[in-house]
Amino acid sequence: MRHSPQRSTHMAGLRPVPARLRRHHPNFEIKGMQGWKALEAEEGLSEAGWRKEQQWALDMGLPGADSITDKSIPTFARGELPHFAGINTFLKAPYVENVRDVGKYDAAVLGIPFDSGTTYRPGTRFGPQGIRRISALYTPYNYELGVDLREQMTLCDAGDVFTIPANLEKSFDQISKGVSHVFSSGALPIMLGGDHSIGFPCVRGIAECTSKRIGIIHFDRHIDIQEKDLDERMHTTPWYWATNLPNVSPKNLVQLGIGGWQVPRYGVQEARKRGTNVLTIDDIEKIGLEKTAEIALELAWKDADAVYISFDVDSIDCGFVPGTGWPEPGGFLPREALKILGLVAAEGLCGLEVVEVSPPYDTSDITALFGLRVVVEALGSMVAHGKLGSHKHIIDKPVSF
Repeated sequence: MRHSPQRSTHMAGLRPVPARLRRHHPNFEIKGMQGWKALEAEEGLSEAGWRKEQQWALDMGLPGADSITDKSIPTFARGELPHFAGINTFLKAPYVENVRDVGKYDAAVLGIPFDSGTTYRPGTRFGPQGIRRISALYTPYNYELGVDLREQMTLCDAGDVFTIPANLEKSFDQISKGVSHVFSSGALPIMLGGDHSIGFPCVRGIAECTSKRIGIIHFDRHIDIQEKDLDERMHTTPWYWATNLPNVSPKNLVQLGIGGWQVPRYGVQEARKRGTNVLTIDDIEKIGLEKTAEIALELAWKDADAVYISFDVDSIDCGFVPGTGWPEPGGFLPREALKILGLVAAEGLCGLEVVEVSPPYDTSDITALFGLRVVVEALGSMVAHGKLGSHKHIIDKPVSF
């Protein structure tokens, strides 16, 4: 079935400025700008989720000391506040101890602490911990989008997949089983890597739960589609194997940002043979961010029923993301990649992975912070455009364990 996504040209929730405010606002000339519209949009957001969390924190953590004036503060830290305390799940979301409960949530974060597919600098096994840790810095509210994830969706942290160090294939089987379980439940799976070898088992876990066709939008500096590397299925090989799956066509693989001095010719030859779609940074600069997103959507969705996003943080210029295994100058600026990501996620996703965050090489957690931003940007865009949960219609072969 051909999917023809509707292109959205505005952000949900940003309303015109009321006449009473236009008359009295001292900076009348900014009335049409996003900043002022975003101020107005916040007024329409509920606070029920926040109030519920505050009450839960008091119930679970005991009311605060008598000297505390703010009676919403508990004795033991629970929930979002304070940002520097508490147990660091992703965005302080509920930890689902029993993974059979993930279907009660709109989206589930699962860590994949695995770097045995790395061919140079290890360390991405600590990526999920690093992203979770810095996620305490964020609130669930985005100013420009006018979205509050706490109020408009439910999110949980399912913990980590039990990967097997130094055993690629057993780890791949564990990853696929974990992803297929979350996907079959109806929750949107959000994977925190881990090196890029996890791309194959993550896509396989989703693909085995559906007879429908899946497209992939891949942000990277590296083409990652050779058959093997050092005689194994490594982090340079995920899309060779993913596009061998019967319902994942290489024609629906769109690769954004590929280039530089770290693109093995074996992968280039395979991409040419399979007819994948590659746009370099230079291509994207020439055609612009909106046109790039339009092309990516058209190609990934062509005759497909859902789209998966794989975001390798090394697609960003290494000056902004030092904590990664294969840093390369000349990639995206962070705001460029986030803009494209928001535009393509606005049409809905069946899964999202963030890979190659390597905290041992990071500086002040800025790479982990960017990995966090990728996840919330995609979720925020789907919520703003009413597309969160749109993947559920393709779950026609759910697994049960």
